[in-house]
Formats: sequence, C-alpha cells, structure tokens
Amino acid sequence: MSCKSKYKSVIIDDEPIAIRVIQEHLEKFENIECLKGFTKAIDAIEILNKEKIDLLFLDINMPGISGIEFLKTLKNPPKVIFTTAYRNFAVDAFELDALDYLVKPISFERFLKAINKFLSQAEIIQTSESAEIQEKDYIILKSDKKNYKIKFDEILFVESLDNYIKVHTKDLSIICYERLSGIEDELPNNNFIRIHRSYIINLSKIDVFTSAYVEIGERKFTIGRNYKDDVLKRLN
Repeated sequence: MSCKSKYKSVIIDDEPIAIRVIQEHLEKFENIECLKGFTKAIDAIEILNKEKIDLLFLDINMPGISGIEFLKTLKNPPKVIFTTAYRNFAVDAFELDALDYLVKPISFERFLKAINKFLSQAEIIQTSESAEIQEKDYIILKSDKKNYKIKFDEILFVESLDNYIKVHTKDLSIICYERLSGIEDELPNNNFIRIHRSYIINLSKIDVFTSAYVEIGERKFTIGRNYKDDVLKRLN
C-alpha cells in the first residue's frame, strides 16, 4: 500500500460473537486495523467523530436504532459493509451506497471478497488525494475570520482541542474549527504522521525519538498505543 500503511475499521453489532468473528477475519489483513467493536451503535459515535475511520462493519437489526437508521445520522460516514442475518434489507443498504452486504454466518471467502472491494476503492481514493496534495506546498487555515497560507514545511505539529485544532509553526500557533482527522487528510502523507489521537507531527522536525515518544524542540509527544507500529516503522 503506497499511500497509507493501515486502514482503520470499527465494528457495530449487538452480538458479541459476531464481533469476534469479524475481528478474527480482520486479523488476517495486516493493512486493516480494528480499533474497537461496539454492541450499541450510540457508543460508537465518539470514535467515529474523533478518529478518521475508513471502514465500518455495521449490523442492521439492532435494538434501539437499526444500522440503516444509524448510518443516516452520520454526516461523513466511512465506507460501510453491512453484516446481517437477514437478506431483505439489501436494497435499502445499497441505496445508502453500502460497499457490500454480508449475510451471517460470514465465511472468510465471502469476507475476503468484500475486503478486496474496499481495498480497491480505497487505493484509488488515496492515490488521487495524495497526487492532489503533492501539487501544492501549502495549506489554507481559517481562524478568527482570517485565512492563513501556511507552507507544509513550516508546520511543526498539530494538536487536537476537542472540536478545534491548533497548528504550531516556529513563529505562531493558529486555532481552527476543525477536527484532527480533517486536517490529516489535507497534509501530505510522506511528511506528516499521526502519532497519537491528539497529535500529528512533521517527520522532518523531529529532534529525538524513542519507542515511546518523539521530541520536537522542547516538546515531548507520547506515541499512542494504536499508532506505535506504524510510527516506529516510519521513523526507522
């Protein structure tokens, strides 16, 4: 995978056994990471809002709110693979641009077909986005009714402040109404990497690093557990 080393996935299914089956299938794919499985759709809202999730495995027939109803509430949903014991929801699922529709019990062969479909589409999107980003060497940041043109090589790191981000350069810091996952998509992958749920750093600005943290100037940043493998691979 040239543009992105790992895709992030989340599972929502009210049956813990179904979650375990999908997790076991996903373990066979080094380039797809399962961040978490949820038995209640509402519990997944926070991670879907804060993280850049690439793939969502979503059950349909669940108590409280169905998978289809839940998907309609998401503003910018990831790619979705529906997982269900019922075949009669397929039309509704594909009308919501679902990537695939898997009927339980899910065999690995059928699961593999769905994953290959996801990877094919994801690679095309990543290649296109990466090419577009590489054509420019700056980003436009909106803050306090002003537009700031900041070159990529001037950015030291970006930190998350709930629904805001703070972009740090050597000379100034700019606070913008944006999620960290949003600016992550706008930064070139070869220069920047997310090392923690709250931080993206410029690789060229690192002064010191260990297996547990990196340092940029006087700032020390802990490498998050979910990001460690990818970060250390890039740093080494």
